Amino acid sequence: MSNFSGIWIPLVTPFSADGAVDHDALRRLVKRYADAGVAGVVALGTTGEPSSLEADEQEAVLAATLDAAHGALPVIAGVSGNHARSMRERVSRLNALPLAGLLISAPYYVRPSQAGIAAHFTMLADASEHPVVLYDIPARTGVRIEPDTLLALAAHPRIQAIKDCAGSLDTTHTLILDGRLQVLAGDDVRIFDTLCIGGSGAIAASAHLWPERFVALDRALKAGRLDEGRALFHALLPLIRALTSEPNPAPVKAALAAQGLLEDVLRAPMTRASESLRERLRPMLAG
Repeated sequence: MSNFSGIWIPLVTPFSADGAVDHDALRRLVKRYADAGVAGVVALGTTGEPSSLEADEQEAVLAATLDAAHGALPVIAGVSGNHARSMRERVSRLNALPLAGLLISAPYYVRPSQAGIAAHFTMLADASEHPVVLYDIPARTGVRIEPDTLLALAAHPRIQAIKDCAGSLDTTHTLILDGRLQVLAGDDVRIFDTLCIGGSGAIAASAHLWPERFVALDRALKAGRLDEGRALFHALLPLIRALTSEPNPAPVKAALAAQGLLEDVLRAPMTRASESLRERLRPMLAG
């Protein structure tokens, strides 16, 4: 069984000023997060703007991420969509790559029944040779994976974890108490809560900034050092709130650009963070 604990970073996809993927910047980011001690990275997740990438660009981003990780830093690949056959073919192709797992969301827009959702994930997990991390994010997909469905899917040997963005403390409690899925906070503001009640970690876009502090937070809470963990989280909270105040990944890219790590470029229909948010971030990044 794979270990999906700790702090995972859902990588942005850097673009150069002309709009092309900036593979050099991507490689630098992967090295930066490996040095910071994160548990792993996610390529082509929501934060990576995969819907704006052509198929060959997605392949190149994933290849560059794996190469930069050098086999030492685990890499999860994001898989999303609502065309079942295409997704199954995509999952089958990914079997050839040395991935730690696949992060798969419910089919977006079509809003299938719970039976349809269960069948969808089962089909993809059957096709995968990698562990599967469920991605429950109803705000983006338009459908929630209900607790009974999640518990049924937990019986599949390749479904091993969940990125929990449902916003339901009851669901989080239910999954942690059940114990079969590793529960990763997907809403950054819920990292402290999730870890304190027994979650395994987080997939946190905010951890692009100050990754060492997010790693320290995870380690402190797992070691039972509650006062230290609380202090770390309270210090991180203003940054987390700022980085989640506008559509992702615009705030994260603005902050990374301010640190000289990439160009502040997104692809339409995404737009750059507002000037007011960039002003708000400047003193935080100096801290």
